[in-house]
Amino acid sequence: MKYFFLYLCTLLLFFMPSFGQQTQKPPLYGKNWMAITGKPLAATAGAMIFQQGGNAIDAACAMLAATCTMWDVLSWGGETQALIYNPRSKKVIAINALGVAPTGATVDFFKAKGYDFPPEYGPLAAVTPGTPGGLCYILARYGTLSLKEVLAPSIEMATGYPIDAQTANSIERNKEKIKEWPYSKAVFLPHLGNEREAPIAGEIFRQPQLLVTLNKLVEAEQQALKEGKSRADAIMAAYDRFYKGDIADEFVRGSSEQGGLITKADLANWKPLEEEPLHVNYRNVEVYKLQEWTQGPALLQSLNILENFDLKSMGYNSAQYIHTLYQTMNLAFADRDFYYGDPSFKPHPPIRGLLDKSYAKVRASIIPKDKNIALALPGDPFPFQNEHNPFGDLLKKRSLLLDTNKNEGLKDFVPKHDASNHAQLYDKVTEDSLYHDRLWRGTTSVVAADKEGWLIAITPSGGWVPACIAGNTGVGMSQRLQSFVLDSTINPYNVIQPGKRPRVTLTPSLALKNDKPLLAFAVQGGDTQDQNLLQFFLNTVEFGMTVQQATEAANINSNQLWLSLGGTQMKDRIPKSGSILLNSNTNEEVRTTLKQMGYNMTFGERTSGPINAIFVDQEHGTFWGGSSNHGEDYGIGW
Repeated sequence: MKYFFLYLCTLLLFFMPSFGQQTQKPPLYGKNWMAITGKPLAATAGAMIFQQGGNAIDAACAMLAATCTMWDVLSWGGETQALIYNPRSKKVIAINALGVAPTGATVDFFKAKGYDFPPEYGPLAAVTPGTPGGLCYILARYGTLSLKEVLAPSIEMATGYPIDAQTANSIERNKEKIKEWPYSKAVFLPHLGNEREAPIAGEIFRQPQLLVTLNKLVEAEQQALKEGKSRADAIMAAYDRFYKGDIADEFVRGSSEQGGLITKADLANWKPLEEEPLHVNYRNVEVYKLQEWTQGPALLQSLNILENFDLKSMGYNSAQYIHTLYQTMNLAFADRDFYYGDPSFKPHPPIRGLLDKSYAKVRASIIPKDKNIALALPGDPFPFQNEHNPFGDLLKKRSLLLDTNKNEGLKDFVPKHDASNHAQLYDKVTEDSLYHDRLWRGTTSVVAADKEGWLIAITPSGGWVPACIAGNTGVGMSQRLQSFVLDSTINPYNVIQPGKRPRVTLTPSLALKNDKPLLAFAVQGGDTQDQNLLQFFLNTVEFGMTVQQATEAANINSNQLWLSLGGTQMKDRIPKSGSILLNSNTNEEVRTTLKQMGYNMTFGERTSGPINAIFVDQEHGTFWGGSSNHGEDYGIGW
C-alpha cells in the first residue's frame, strides 16, 4: 500500500508541472523526433516513417495521407495548408494548397438557386482538390523519401483497417445525406438495408476504389524513376497523373455525373503555391501565420492589440482577462469578416495596414473596461498603409450598427432577404447544437519535428463526412466553396469567382524565438481555430504553461462573428452579439462579473481544442509534445 501511495504521488507530480494545472494526458518527450495528429493510427504512420529514416516532412506527409484515408474529418479531395521551418535556409515557408472555385461557380449561378451562401454539402460545394498536389509538392521539395514509402501506410489502410467509433458513428448519423450520392453510398454504407447501415467500430473498413487511386500515384512515380527522372520529378509525375491524367478524367466524370462544376481545365490549371508567411513579434517571440486567404492574420492582429495590455497581471481566465480577450478577438474577427480574401484577386486586402502596430493601438483604445461592444465593426486600416479605403461608404453604413438601439441600419447592410427580421436575428440566432457544430466544425491537424531542425504544422481539411465521392476515384470532394460570400456587403474581398480561393478558417502556426524554432501548433474547429490557438499561445508565453497544460486549459469562444461554414441562408451565419462560450468550471464570481458586463454566457466541457503542439526546448535540445484531451488526437515521440 505504501508503494502504491508513492506511485500515485509520483503520477500527480508528473501531470501537474509548474503552473499547477493538472492534465489528463501526460506531455510527450523526445530528442530525435515527434509526430502528432488527429488519430492514433495516423500518428503511428508518422512514427513508422521516422523509424525508416524519414525527416519531419516525410512523417507529416504520411500522417496527412493517413488522416485523409481514415476520413478524419477530411478526405483526399480536400485542401492542405502548411507552415514549414527549413533549418537549411533558416526561414519559415508557407504552403497554399487550397483549391479554387471551378468554372461556372459565379454569384449569379448560386443566387439563381436561392442561396445566400454556396451550399454546405454535395458536388456544388467543391473547390478543386488541393491535398494530393500539396502533399506531392511538399514531399518533393522538402522530404527525403519516395512517394511509395510515404503512402505505404495509407495504401495498407485502404485495403482495410479497423474503423474507429467516431468516424463510424458519423457515417451512421449522416447516412441519409450519403445516400444522395451513389459512389458515397457504395463506400460508406456496407450494411444497406440493416438498421445500422454504416460500419461498426472495429470493423474492417475497405476502400477498393481509393486503393486503386493511391496505387496509380505510386505507379506513376515508379515509372518515372525507371525512366531516369529524379526523386522530386518522379513525385511530380504522380501529381500530373492526378491533375492531368486518368485520375483527373474519372474525378471530373464522377463530379459532373452528380451535378458538379469542376472541369479538366480547372484541375490542370490549378497548382499549389509557396508563399511568404505573415508574422508579428509578441514579447520577443515571432509568430507566423499564412496569408489573408486564411483567417490566420486574425491571431496576429489579436496579438498586436493585446500587446497594449498587461495580461499577466489580470490573471489567467479572470473576468477582466476574459473580457479583454473577447473584445480583442471580436475586433480582429470584424476585420477578418470584411477585409480578408484571396490576395491574388483585386481588390487586394489591406493586410499591411491590418498588421500595423499603430492600427492595433487604435483598435485597443476603443475596448471599454466594463462592457461588451455589442456590434464590433471593422476598422479602417488603409491610412496605416497610406492608401484610401475603396469601401469607405460601406463602412459608414456599418457604423449605424454601433448603437444597438438603431438596428434599422442592418436593413441596408444585409442582402435583401427578410431584412425586417435581421435585427432580431442578430441577437436571437437559435442556441442549438447545429449552430455550435458550425462554429466548431472540425478538420484535423498535423505537427512534426526532428533533430535536424525541421518543424512543420499542417491544418488540412475538406471532404468530410458526409462527402460526395467523385466517381470511382474513392476521393471525397471538398466542401470549401461555402466559405465564399455572394454579396459584397458582407465581404467585398471574398466574393465567389471562378479560379479564386475562398477565405478559409484553416490556420497552422509556427513561432520562433532568438531566430530558432520554438512552437508548432494547430487545431481543428472552424471559426474557433484562431481563438483557441491564440489562447494556447498566451497560456505558454504569458502564464508559463507547458504545451500539454496549454492544450487542455479551458478557453473561451466568441460567437460574435460571421460563420465561415454552415447553411445557405443569412440566418445560419449571422453573428450573435455578446454570445460567449465558457468552460463549465468557470467560477461564480467570474460569471457574475461577465453578466454585469452584458455577456450572454453558455457553458460547455469542450472549450479548448483539440489542439496539437510541439515545443522545442532550446535549452536542452529536446521536444515537448502536447495533444488535447478532447477527441482522438494522439502523438508519439522518440
